[in-house]
Amino acid sequence: MTRKILLIGIDGLRIDDALAGGWMPALGSFMDTTATARITMEVPTISGPGWSSLLTGADHGAHGVFDNSFLGHRLAGHPDLLSVAAAEHPGLTTFVATGWPPLGDPAGPGPVFAPRADSQREGRHRLVIRDGEVYGYRWADGEIGAASRLAVREAGPDASFVYLGEIDEAGHLYGGTSPEYRQAAARVDAHLAGLLHAVAVRAQAGEEWSVGVTTDHGHLDAGGHGGGEDVVRRSFFALGRFAGETFTAPPSGLPEQIEAVDVPGFMLAELRG
Repeated sequence: MTRKILLIGIDGLRIDDALAGGWMPALGSFMDTTATARITMEVPTISGPGWSSLLTGADHGAHGVFDNSFLGHRLAGHPDLLSVAAAEHPGLTTFVATGWPPLGDPAGPGPVFAPRADSQREGRHRLVIRDGEVYGYRWADGEIGAASRLAVREAGPDASFVYLGEIDEAGHLYGGTSPEYRQAAARVDAHLAGLLHAVAVRAQAGEEWSVGVTTDHGHLDAGGHGGGEDVVRRSFFALGRFAGETFTAPPSGLPEQIEAVDVPGFMLAELRG
């Protein structure tokens, strides 16, 4: 059975509120079956340093990302999850889709994911980049969701990362307890449901997929993040396996509490088998 991994990043999600309020039924159903660990994010609770830690396994002091400018970063010394996977498994196919350009755009700050131009030319690495900062994340997530579902359905990359950012945008504009924030969460949940369905179809055809979901920070009631408040430091990592007709938690489960830097290791362990 072919083993594949997919990590889905949901920016700015107040996970406890989303689950308690039933805003995200697809995520709730996923987490009812998966192994789940709590994460307390390192301060500053900002997307640049948060995603850099979650995707490279290095803490802020190591990767040198302390804000969204990425000035002075040391990401070259801390390869991303997909680059490590490709180095360990020659011929592996990888995929990145994000509406926040610093995660993957070679022309922007960072990027966290190495461009791996040779692998792109050889058809083993694909980037889908949209600019939610300029055009809005409701549009960007729609583009990213559609491209990711297509990639999973038609190509089935061996290792993938998909980023969804509308919830964070709504938190900044309207606050973490606003109706607009909940509505954005519902739309992101629909994208998640579509991705999980595409994975399930691949699994039913004979592949084994391990899917992880996480967030980089929460939001204050009035909106915003960056400090040390519990609601913005609170994150999670949920991990489940699709194989044939079944969907289960990994046999070894997860500790109750992990660090952001542990996420790449757990995903790579799933790929190694």
